[in-house]
Amino acid sequence: MKKKFITALMLSGLFLGSCNSALDLNPLDQIASDNYFSKKSDFDNALAGVYASLQSETFSYGMPFRDCLTDNGYNQFNSGSVNEIVGGNLNPTTGGYETGIYNDAYVGIGRANRLIEKLQGYNGSDMNDGVKKNMEAEARFIRAFVYFQLYSIYGEVPLVLTSLSLENQRQPKESAENILKQIRADLDFGIANLAAKPYFNNGGHATASSAKALKARVLLFAAYGDKGVPDLTILKEVKDLCTDVMKEYTLSTAFENVFRDATQKNNTEIIFSVNFLAPNNTAPWDMYLGDWIAASPLQNLVDTYECKDGLPYGESPLTDRANPFKDRDPRLSKTIFVDHPDFGGGKIHTPSNPRPTGYGVLKFLDPANLPFGFSTLSQQDAVVLRFGEVLLMYAEAQNEIAGPDRSVYDAMNTLRSRVQMPGFPAGYNKEKMRDRIRHERRVELAFEGLRHYDLIRWHIAGEVLNAVKDSKVPYHFEDKFYRWPLPQTEIEKSAGVLIQNPNYK
Repeated sequence: MKKKFITALMLSGLFLGSCNSALDLNPLDQIASDNYFSKKSDFDNALAGVYASLQSETFSYGMPFRDCLTDNGYNQFNSGSVNEIVGGNLNPTTGGYETGIYNDAYVGIGRANRLIEKLQGYNGSDMNDGVKKNMEAEARFIRAFVYFQLYSIYGEVPLVLTSLSLENQRQPKESAENILKQIRADLDFGIANLAAKPYFNNGGHATASSAKALKARVLLFAAYGDKGVPDLTILKEVKDLCTDVMKEYTLSTAFENVFRDATQKNNTEIIFSVNFLAPNNTAPWDMYLGDWIAASPLQNLVDTYECKDGLPYGESPLTDRANPFKDRDPRLSKTIFVDHPDFGGGKIHTPSNPRPTGYGVLKFLDPANLPFGFSTLSQQDAVVLRFGEVLLMYAEAQNEIAGPDRSVYDAMNTLRSRVQMPGFPAGYNKEKMRDRIRHERRVELAFEGLRHYDLIRWHIAGEVLNAVKDSKVPYHFEDKFYRWPLPQTEIEKSAGVLIQNPNYK
């Protein structure tokens, strides 16, 4: 099924490659989208094009670079302009992720809108209402996903729910509240109309549980508002969504199996992923991370991993400064390598680039693809939602609602026992458990692109980032950076309709 689905992703470029632009004319050498939708297979290919919008670096294989916006890593190639951003040079013309997230999101939104419109006007006998609703729900799931990227970074952005034309191409901002409302509506439609089966049994297509897990992530972010103080009513929704998802998934037996190609198919931990397939549809995971060392973990992250007795490194009697990876939380050596990737059994790779911090990211590398380089055809899927995160979301929500009850302990100890780490001792209060959950999020989800969301929603980005001293670039965070500026290019194209976010005018 993966092969069939990815082939459709490539074919979809025939008519969806630039449908986000209001100024595009019908090309003479391609099928015009207005004339394309005449049978179900056309809609299948169009849906694959919607999914393909997530294959950009921004939303898939670039997730480790997003952690370089935080205290987790350094990017020696300044991918996404991360060094300017963490250094405080965040303005409407910074570029990189400041424009990339915005532009890539609206590509996905444009493709989803086009498909939804065509579905609503299609009366062919080869699709019944149930099939059409499921297909619309998949498109709305993707639209919700990319709108969340916009909501979490910029706050107020244009809310575009129809295809753009010369008449309506200039769109004003909507309030962040209305953007969130639309994300909720899209995900609720998905929960009601997507397949009621686990993602790992649905051939790469989003399911109702995918929508529930994404909605939990969205609401967990929204619950903390602008001050980092949680809204318990919203957290109750997060808890209930996670409880439902927890009925359908289990942790992968081995932590690393979630991220390696051969063990991703039918993996019971994966709730949604962006799919790739060699040789024509690949992602440069191994080259970027294993050979180029494009993301370098910082020492403070390495030091965050506990010793295997559950005590902090440096305090535990197991601390061995001469062999710092010895007797540590196994997630350390499964996430980070020292100097060069070494998978054991002689499976090693010597990177062609410097190691700025002495470390690299092992988590997403596949030993089956050795040696790593330009010719490496990496087809590891980008895991966007997984059960490990759901356990963490449940524990965080329930701890804030009711304190560290047995269900919170069970969720956290289930996650830790997977890597043979000891469970948390009894007697934690809410504040202590909050600290422990935040620690677990950092080490469990390292380089999955979620650390930046966490620092923003907890409203501790200034405190944490301004304390970073072990990077190759100086960090500088200001309160205005909790909301990013809109790209200046978009402001100028709007002829005064799109207004810049406050503090960047």
